[in-house]
Amino acid sequence: MRLVPAVLFVATLATGCKLEKLPAAGPFSDDFNRDTLGAEWSATGGNWRIADGEVVIDHGYNHPLWLKRPIPDDAVIELDAWSNDDVGDLKVEAWGDGRSYAQTVSYAATSYLFVFGGWHNQISVIARMDEHGSDRRPRTDLRVVKGKKYHWRIARKGGHIDWQVDGKPFLTFDDPSPLHGAEHRYFGFNDWEAELHFDNLKISN
Repeated sequence: MRLVPAVLFVATLATGCKLEKLPAAGPFSDDFNRDTLGAEWSATGGNWRIADGEVVIDHGYNHPLWLKRPIPDDAVIELDAWSNDDVGDLKVEAWGDGRSYAQTVSYAATSYLFVFGGWHNQISVIARMDEHGSDRRPRTDLRVVKGKKYHWRIARKGGHIDWQVDGKPFLTFDDPSPLHGAEHRYFGFNDWEAELHFDNLKISN
């Protein structure tokens, strides 16, 4: 595992502290070359595990694996992702609260959601806190190929989010009210039922 230390500053505890005063996190990387998830990660349920230097999950049912370190509002997130099921359904979250998970069949997210080949490999979306929401940005022309490793690059600047897959434009999202503050500072891997694999996570400013 290669971790790049974040430079963190102690936020004031004074009453009325504004969210915009929260410190930005530094860069982070993880190659998962170890036997256990480790102290940097918080599983909210499901059978999250490390196997052959990869994060593996199946039947997670929207119980994310959250990175405990905060990420910057403006950040570039890179990772490798692949599915060992024909249904695809690759999924991560970014700028969430770092603790939420599905309490019922319906999942109220706190983040932007990135889904490639969801809904039985029929739809890919960027969504704001609700993957079924009317404001999500979808596409229906691509399918996840079982066993194929994809490289994702998610870049956010203010309210603009650009998602690339294997170096090609995939989806964009423009948010007039960007997620910001203490409840929107964390990254997580997620899953519904498919067997998913993740590796080589890098987060930079």
